[in-house]
Amino acid sequence: MFNHSLALGTALAVCAALPGFAQDPVLYTSNPVQAYEAVQGVARSEGLTLGVITGGSGVLLRRIEAEVSAPQGDLFWSSSANTLGAYENLFEAYASPALEAMPDDLRYPGDLFLPTNVHVVTMLVNTDILDGAEAPATWADLADPVWNGRVIVADPANSSTGYTIAWGLSKLLDEETYKAVVANLVVTGSSSAVPRGVAMGEYAVGLTFETNSYSYVDGGQTELELIYPADGTFVTPEYAGLIKGAPAGDNARAALDALLSQEAQIELLKIAFRRPSRTDITVSDHVGLPEIGAIKVFAVDEAEAAAARDEFLAAWTALPKAGDID
Repeated sequence: MFNHSLALGTALAVCAALPGFAQDPVLYTSNPVQAYEAVQGVARSEGLTLGVITGGSGVLLRRIEAEVSAPQGDLFWSSSANTLGAYENLFEAYASPALEAMPDDLRYPGDLFLPTNVHVVTMLVNTDILDGAEAPATWADLADPVWNGRVIVADPANSSTGYTIAWGLSKLLDEETYKAVVANLVVTGSSSAVPRGVAMGEYAVGLTFETNSYSYVDGGQTELELIYPADGTFVTPEYAGLIKGAPAGDNARAALDALLSQEAQIELLKIAFRRPSRTDITVSDHVGLPEIGAIKVFAVDEAEAAAARDEFLAAWTALPKAGDID
């Protein structure tokens, strides 16, 4: 008997491999819905249908690793170099034309990953539940026992946001102060739970990227305050990557070009408060965030952070915390 299902499946597989039957690209992303919908809109204007699968950055990178023999996704967006360095073998370089608008200091070696925006680490403070305490002005202030169990951060093992923060704190603070800060932290498995928990009054302080925290301030919650620590904060480019063996081929590259376009980066700035990686966009023309030059930055070595990831996470896990939540 002729197997119609098998024949159809074989035909579809052959068609997908032919240039005339290019697949729609699939994006694995840890970014919120408003961010990836903005990119989908720009891709759509270029004639591309961009599928999306969401999850934590660490979870998605491990998924790509598990699928290495038969890739199911085409693009990954996003994580920092301090996390992506451990997964370089899963991606292939792509010299997008959009890189001409990017400063050299943001470009990843060999263009294996492409800078989509720049993150600034902030404290989000709920002034309604300080209970008489002064709002923290520096990272060192968080070592005070008054903050025990009242500060939330994403798990650095599963979140590039959390890893950027934890690594930065370990470099900026002396060992005793660093351990005291960590002892006061509540660690969550979801980076989105950090600003949400502060906005809902569950935590007084959340440590997160500016893009995640400012959306609540901009939304009209006047009790929320964004703090750029006076002892310096951490800045990290966010990257996207082309998955090695991407099934969508040239369509995947075109979708990556759309993500890096001026149109997409302006939309991401306006609706998701993501600082652009392009030099042809002025932040203050579109949102009420300070220019990067007005923020005190503490420089960290992203390559060192990536190389020391496993050792650092093992040490982090061993440190006492105020609590862990899903």
